[in-house]
Amino acid sequence: MDRLRQRADFLAVANGARTSTAAFVVQRRRRDDDGPVRVGFTVTKKNGTATERNRIRRRLRELIKRLPDISLQPHSDYVLIGRRAALTSDFANMLGDLRQALHRLDRQNRAPQPEKNDET
Repeated sequence: MDRLRQRADFLAVANGARTSTAAFVVQRRRRDDDGPVRVGFTVTKKNGTATERNRIRRRLRELIKRLPDISLQPHSDYVLIGRRAALTSDFANMLGDLRQALHRLDRQNRAPQPEKNDET
C-alpha cells in the first residue's frame, strides 16, 4: 500500500464516491492502472492546532494499518479526511466505523447505474 502525496491525486479522489462518519470522511476513486492501493490523509486547519491535526492524522494512519488488506479494493485510491471528533473517539469504535464506511463505498459502486433514455 502506497501513500497519496500529490495534490492532483487528492483532487482526483475528491470526485469519487464518499461516505461520512463522526470522526472522518472516506473518499474512494477506482483507477484504470494495475498499481497498488494508495491512501492519503488530510486534516484541515479548522480542526485545531498543528499538534492536534498531527494526532488526528496519526490515528487515521493507524486505522488503515490495522485493517486487513482485503478490506481495501485493488486499483483504488482512498482519502481519509479527519474531523475533530477523531481526537476523542474510542479507537475501537473508529475502526468499526471505518469498516462500515468501506462497506458502504463498495455498495455504492455495485449499485446499478440508471439507464439513459433517448426518448426525449
